[in-house]
Amino acid sequence: MIDELAGRRLVVCAGAGGVGKTTVSAALGLRLAGRGRRVAVVTIDPARRLASALGMHGLADQPQRVPAHELLGAGGELWALQLDAKATFDRLVTRYAPDEAARERVLGNRIYRHLSGAVAGAQEYMAVERLHELVEEGGYDHIVLDTPPATNALDFLDAPERITRFIEGRALRMLVRPGLAAGGLGWKILHAGSGTVLSLLERLTGAQLLRDVGDFLAGFEGMYGGFAERAMAVRRLLGSPEAAFVIVSAPEPDPLGQAVALAERLDAEGFPLLGVVLNRVHPLPPGGLPRAGALEAALADAGAHDPGALARHAAATLEERQTLGLRDLDAREGLTGAIGGRRVVEVPALAREPVELAGIAEVGAALGA
Repeated sequence: MIDELAGRRLVVCAGAGGVGKTTVSAALGLRLAGRGRRVAVVTIDPARRLASALGMHGLADQPQRVPAHELLGAGGELWALQLDAKATFDRLVTRYAPDEAARERVLGNRIYRHLSGAVAGAQEYMAVERLHELVEEGGYDHIVLDTPPATNALDFLDAPERITRFIEGRALRMLVRPGLAAGGLGWKILHAGSGTVLSLLERLTGAQLLRDVGDFLAGFEGMYGGFAERAMAVRRLLGSPEAAFVIVSAPEPDPLGQAVALAERLDAEGFPLLGVVLNRVHPLPPGGLPRAGALEAALADAGAHDPGALARHAAATLEERQTLGLRDLDAREGLTGAIGGRRVVEVPALAREPVELAGIAEVGAALGA
């Protein structure tokens, strides 16, 4: 997998929440940097576990270099940053504001301050927007994006369109029409048409909330086209030969179902799917299952205390490991068939969670040379 990714500038790790996307993203970045490349990993991990694992005190919106010199090849650099959705949205507003007054009108608006980080899809959209910014800056050979955790792993693909629909929404934009100032004829007509809701809003806010919404949307006048064009540019970038999608899954029903659905969606929409990382796979115990009697005799010969109890415990443990191994083997075979025979790379279940750089390197070793 690392060989194939070496020719791609953008790597997008996607999948259900809780499958180890952040760890796999970091491991891919580490392996690519180990080839002497300059690599940036964009993470959205709110618990900031990645910073600790990488030996750093914290991550911010701007890239910081990871102190992993002993694990990297000559000239290799690994950089990491934590997504700040609002800071990215602020830069997007600054880019497309027609003038300084419009920019300040939006950035200083309290509705914007709430919505820039809370609108459905904002975090997902800003994640791919931040990736686009890094590509335009041109300072990295590879950029690895750890997509935001979501109930539905497909959310990030829909985010640009959802954000654009929200900003251009007719129900909200009608509030910026000149006749709808509080107290004007338009306001009275709107009030008469939806009296209960607006009457309540008037009593609670003195119509200030609706004025703020109006100011927010008026500030966006002239920016709608720029936002829509940027969303289309992001989508083109993700569908280009420069990009590669890697789905991360675990050998359990829900993540596997989402992985298959995501693979089908990526194929249907022409996104370049490279393969699937099946994480936390349990191998089958080598040599099959020993009989408890033979195991007890061997333990007795070795001088073990209470060899019968120890043999029963060992046999039960091996049987449980075999059950997990068979389950995960079935998961791999079913997944490979469901995604059209594409590459599936297994990462074994480690004895300890990869919460430090050595653990991330161990995950990376399973992904290829």
